[in-house]
Amino acid sequence: MRWLAGIGATLMAIGLLLPASPASMGAPSVWLSAPSALACAWLAVLAAIAAAAPIARPPGGPFARLVGVVGALVLAAGRIGRLVGGRVALLGSLMLGAALPLLVVANHPAIGLSLPGLWLYLVGLALVAWGSMEILAEQATGRGPLMLAAPLLFGIWLLYVWEVAVVGFGVPQILLPAPHQIGHQLFSQAALLWSDFHQTFLKAVLAGWAAGCGLGFLVAVLIDRVPFLQRGLLPLGNLVSAVPVVGVAPIMVMWFGFDWPSKAAVIVVMTFFPMLINTIAGLAQVDATGRDMMQAYGASYWQTFFKLRLPSALPFIFNALKINSTLAMIGAIVAEFFGSPIAGMGFRISVEVARMNVDVVWATIAVAALAGTLFYWLIALLERGLTFWHPSYREWIQANEREAIHE
Repeated sequence: MRWLAGIGATLMAIGLLLPASPASMGAPSVWLSAPSALACAWLAVLAAIAAAAPIARPPGGPFARLVGVVGALVLAAGRIGRLVGGRVALLGSLMLGAALPLLVVANHPAIGLSLPGLWLYLVGLALVAWGSMEILAEQATGRGPLMLAAPLLFGIWLLYVWEVAVVGFGVPQILLPAPHQIGHQLFSQAALLWSDFHQTFLKAVLAGWAAGCGLGFLVAVLIDRVPFLQRGLLPLGNLVSAVPVVGVAPIMVMWFGFDWPSKAAVIVVMTFFPMLINTIAGLAQVDATGRDMMQAYGASYWQTFFKLRLPSALPFIFNALKINSTLAMIGAIVAEFFGSPIAGMGFRISVEVARMNVDVVWATIAVAALAGTLFYWLIALLERGLTFWHPSYREWIQANEREAIHE
């Protein structure tokens, strides 16, 4: 962490002092367009120095006189780093230093490489962000709220760099809109995006996902009960899974019409085989000792199934449910390209691309990504609640506890 903070502080300081190109209006005037942010940037440099070299007690007067005011500030930063801790200082450096690039590119759009110090400063800030993510990852525990801190900071940092780079280099909106433009469409087109979300996710995705997973589970149980079906149905399932969605979607539209049932049918085809294979594999992964014990007690097939084999297969089943949650969203959006009413995420993407409204397209993609992520997270949360007893989950918890004790 200290070497990241040290290099980051050095690059940030050099970037702030680096002159602008002769064709520009000059680095001081650009930096001074945001004076408060500039002051915070220099405080961020000192905070990064404090994180890199916390000093318990600064040397005496001769050293301070030798290096002058800069040395005194560095020593003061080191003393502060000792008092508040290097980790707090590094996180503070990131928060203090993030405002300046945003304000500079907002006041001077498309400034590009005429101010090279800005991009050098951004590289240094990236190293500070890297160190901050390492801190949050080290502090995270397996079941604590800090578990989400590092991924959340990483996502925010990606959006931040995206914003600064697109606005700073003047990238045309039709190629890549800035995050603030996408966010504006998320709010201004909220009613339209909700209608598309309702049509695609709440109708097609949920119905197709439930039907496909349920059908795959039932067929897997049937194959397990009647073993000779495995030689006939599994090759057929392999054949169906190999058919691309762009080949299935037009057929389903012809069969079930342009509304959401045809998209749900495409999702059923896509999600059936992963559930079938995972359930069969899970039912086969039963401890021989447990099977022999159930036979010794004279348990029937269904008693053994519900009390031994199905609980043992739950990790495999939930693995298929999580895989299918993403496949269902992809299948529904692609299927809407081949025929849809006047609502739907896939319909919105195709229409707005034709209108060159790329910011609306990205807003729709953001809604789809957020919905898919939350759907996956809810399934994973349900999995933890139902498989807390499974050896694989206990081993994961024990590994996290050992890491926490070691730290």
